[in-house]
Amino acid sequence: MKVSVIGTGYVGLVAAAAFAEHGNDVVCADIDAAKIEGLENGIIPIYEPGLEPLVKRNVAAGRLRFTTSNPEAAKHAEVVFLAVGTPTGGSDGAPKLDYLFQAARDIAPHLNGFSVIVNKSTVPVGTAERVARIIAEQNPKAQFTVASNPEFLKEGVAVQDFMHPDRVIIGTEDERARELLNRLYKPFFRTSERLLYMSARSAELTKYAANAYLAARISFINDVANLCDAVGADVEQVRRGMGSDARIGNKFLFPGLGYGGSCFPKDTRALIRIAREHGISMSIVAAADRINEAQKLVLVRKVRAHFGNEISGKNLAIWGLAFKPNTDDIREAPALTIVRSLASDGAKLRICDPEAGPSFMEALGDTASNFDIELVSDPYAAADAAAALVLCTEWRQYRSPDFRRLAEVMRGKALFDGRNQWDRDHVESLGFTYSGIGR
Repeated sequence: MKVSVIGTGYVGLVAAAAFAEHGNDVVCADIDAAKIEGLENGIIPIYEPGLEPLVKRNVAAGRLRFTTSNPEAAKHAEVVFLAVGTPTGGSDGAPKLDYLFQAARDIAPHLNGFSVIVNKSTVPVGTAERVARIIAEQNPKAQFTVASNPEFLKEGVAVQDFMHPDRVIIGTEDERARELLNRLYKPFFRTSERLLYMSARSAELTKYAANAYLAARISFINDVANLCDAVGADVEQVRRGMGSDARIGNKFLFPGLGYGGSCFPKDTRALIRIAREHGISMSIVAAADRINEAQKLVLVRKVRAHFGNEISGKNLAIWGLAFKPNTDDIREAPALTIVRSLASDGAKLRICDPEAGPSFMEALGDTASNFDIELVSDPYAAADAAAALVLCTEWRQYRSPDFRRLAEVMRGKALFDGRNQWDRDHVESLGFTYSGIGR
């Protein structure tokens, strides 16, 4: 099939490469000329395990190519995916849809025969209808339909998620669109059919509802962890006890520093706003968002308490800056809040991350230049002469470090485990003081 994808972010680039891998003829477009030039020269703009070889293999095979021309992409395809960014546009949580609507205007005059336009971006309920109106206004003779196909990729395993999806949700009531999208997605399901068809509005809401529910689970267990700290219980034992109940399960039930990234924070706030516009109070979702923001400061309070609120001049090491392992994405990363807070207290920080360091320093902006913050590549160099070590992101290389080496290079012996990765009994036997989340 001839497929086009507008947008080369996490969703668009993964989708384009995955469709090409299944033999489709794919054009991937982006108005960022530098990004397209890089892709044509084999430079992948994001860190996502497995994505680089997938892109290069399909470019070499001639199944995947790149362009800065949205019209060219529209002319090429019978199915056009819109996978542009829809970032939060204001303090009320409303997503910014300008890029999506402009993409629709760009492709409208150039649609070739019957076309299915697919909203892959996360968008408010009713957006498919708005996109359809824009295209019809720009090209009254166009033969097309607009469908919703929300993505459920997890950064760090996005390629695997796309290649082996739990389910694919298609929001359309047009039989021609169903036939085309069924043909496109069927190769991804070898053992079972997990294509779910529904209305476009239901598909749009499903994306928000799914992310809000998962966010609420994370905030719930973080609330429980904070209670464990107060009453002297161990949240790891509580979590295992809860998760062994088949009705609950153990997924997304890990305490930590709160969720981040491009989806959960943005989507929970957008869902709250959508509900408010219709006179509905999403109290649970709103509470999850509030808890999450407060959770980012839990370790900061613990560090302050350990040093008697005398942090100024202390050397502190920070391991992990991305919002989760296996990605360089630092959007809404808890480490941003933690680093800014500790730096404002006067701490001298050495920070380290396998992939996200440069983008993290850029995101810090004036904080990086106005305070004593040094980015280093080696985690033990970051810990050298440190009074305390703070783990913010559980990259594999941080999960089981050489604690004896740490004991030798660190000046202090305080470990703050923001992801409950380390064995408390073991590190305390080596002379460290240990503080986790709810334990």
